[in-house]
Amino acid sequence: MLINVPETVVPDALRGLAACHPELIVDVDNRVIVRRDAPVEDKVGLVSGGGSGHEPLHGGFVGPGMLDAACPGEVFTSPVPDQMVRAAAAVDSGKGVLFIVKNYTGDVLNFDMAAELAEDEGIQVAKVLVNDDAAVTDSLYTAGRRGTGATLFVEKIAGAAADEGAPLERVESIARRVNELSRSFGVALSACSTPAKGGPTFDLPAGELELGVGIHGEPGRERRAMMTSREIADYAVEVVVEDLRPDSPVLLLVNGMGATPQLELYGFAAEVHRALGERRVAVARTLVGNYVTSLDMAGASITLCQVDEDLLRLWDAPVRTAGLRWGA
Repeated sequence: MLINVPETVVPDALRGLAACHPELIVDVDNRVIVRRDAPVEDKVGLVSGGGSGHEPLHGGFVGPGMLDAACPGEVFTSPVPDQMVRAAAAVDSGKGVLFIVKNYTGDVLNFDMAAELAEDEGIQVAKVLVNDDAAVTDSLYTAGRRGTGATLFVEKIAGAAADEGAPLERVESIARRVNELSRSFGVALSACSTPAKGGPTFDLPAGELELGVGIHGEPGRERRAMMTSREIADYAVEVVVEDLRPDSPVLLLVNGMGATPQLELYGFAAEVHRALGERRVAVARTLVGNYVTSLDMAGASITLCQVDEDLLRLWDAPVRTAGLRWGA
C-alpha cells in the first residue's frame, strides 16, 4: 500500500487534502473538514461524515453546492460526536444544520448524540438517514437497509436547496424525499484490504463475485461464479427496478468501488443503460466514476433516483467540491 504506517493513514490523507485544496479548512487533529467561507450567511449548514476508506465521500464533497463540513472517522469506523459538534458549530449561520447520516449503527448512534449536544449549545439540528441499499435488509453493520450510493444524491440535491436559501425544514424534506426515491445495488469482484489488516477483509476466491456487497465488504445476497458485465447489469438493474418501481425519469450513478478502471465502468454503464431501456426506464442524467468507494475493492454499484423537474434542476445546479464539480 502507498502509505507510511497504518496508524497515520487518515491524518496523512487529511494533510494532503489541506495542501491540495486551500478552499477548505482541514483540522487534522480534530478530524473536521469545513468549507473556508463557512458559516455562509442565511444558509442552512449541511454536515455529513463516516468512516474513511470511501473517498471522495464525504470530505471530497465539501464545498459550494454540497456539504458545508464533513467528519472523517478512522477507516471503516464512525466519527465521534465531538467531531460532529465541532462541524455543526463551524457551519451554523443561525438557520440550523442538517446531519446527513448513512444507516450504519455507529454512525446513527454518534450523530444522534451529537445532535443532542449541538442543540444544548443552541444549534438547531435536523437529521436525515440514508438507507438506499436494495440488496439486503439487515447486515453486519446495520439494522435495516444500508446507506450507500444515494448519499451522493442526497448531499448534492439538498446542498443545492440550501444554497438557494431554503429553510431547514425544506432542506430536510428534500433530502428525505431523495432518499426515499433512491435504490442501490453493489457487486464485488475482489475483497478490499484495510491498512490495519494489510490484506483482504473477507474471502472471495478468484473467479467468484459477491452480488449485493456492502461498502465495508458486508455479505450480499449470493455468491456466484464470475459473470459478464451484461449479466451483472441485468441482475443489478432487475433488483433495483423491482424494488423502486420507477414511474418517472431517473438519475443514474454507476459507481466504482475503488479498483475498477473507467474503461470497465463505462462498459458497464452501457449495459446498465441497455437494461434500463429494456425495462422502459428513462435516464435523465448519468454519473460514472469512483464516488462511494470501498478502499481497493474491485467492483461497481448502481444507484437510481427518481426525479421530477424540481429535483433535476437541483441536481443540475452548480457544485464546486474536490470530488464533484460542474456549472458556473
